[in-house]
Amino acid sequence: MTSAYKMEVENLNAWYGSNHVLIDINMKIKDRAVTAIMGPSGCGKTTFIRCLNRMHELVPRARVTGKVVFDGVNIYDDNVDPTWVRRRIGMVFQKPNPFPMLSVYDNVAFGPRIHGIRDRKLLDKIVRQSLEMASLWEEVKNDLRRPASALSGGQQQRLCIARALALEPEVILMDEPTSHLDPISAAKIEMLIRKLAERYTIVIVTHNMQQAARVSDYVAFLYMGKLVEYGPTKEVFERPRNELTEKYVTGKIS
Repeated sequence: MTSAYKMEVENLNAWYGSNHVLIDINMKIKDRAVTAIMGPSGCGKTTFIRCLNRMHELVPRARVTGKVVFDGVNIYDDNVDPTWVRRRIGMVFQKPNPFPMLSVYDNVAFGPRIHGIRDRKLLDKIVRQSLEMASLWEEVKNDLRRPASALSGGQQQRLCIARALALEPEVILMDEPTSHLDPISAAKIEMLIRKLAERYTIVIVTHNMQQAARVSDYVAFLYMGKLVEYGPTKEVFERPRNELTEKYVTGKIS
């Protein structure tokens, strides 16, 4: 794998019990770029990104075959610790899920503390840097002890992004991160995604084709568990190679 690619997916298959939800997926994910995963409901988008950091296997009777190579390591090798994988490849979920009873500060510091960091000055530094990278610091810096539940929905989602950043991941997976937000909050998240792509590899699931066009560098189109088309965003939207892709981007199938 060349340095241009952060992850390489090889013959990836995934099941929930007997339901075969991903079928022979092969794709290379560019480093420091935004890759959007789009497709109709039920096509396997969320399952796909959950396979990229071994969260799929947390579901009872879930199963995966194939490889996901991250920086030269197949994350599904027997000797690879899933905890290490999930730290290096962070996840931001569809609905903001901060720890509601914890403060803004303690939400961001939670991961570093779990991994053994106790020094208060170091934690202060991590919390501030993470909140700054998530474009939230200026809004909360004078009230870090307020509970996360007091934040708006958009602020909570940015807090979740800060919480992921605090673990110093290399890849950030986002599962429809703006679907529960108002347009103004969603726009802030989209701007943040583009900013973060300067330092991180971003993979985002979206139902919103306009959003995919705005924020992504590459687009993968999934349909009924299969990867139909994958390429630069402009090419996929303006010159799709597959008839199914053309029908999807023009609204003929949904």
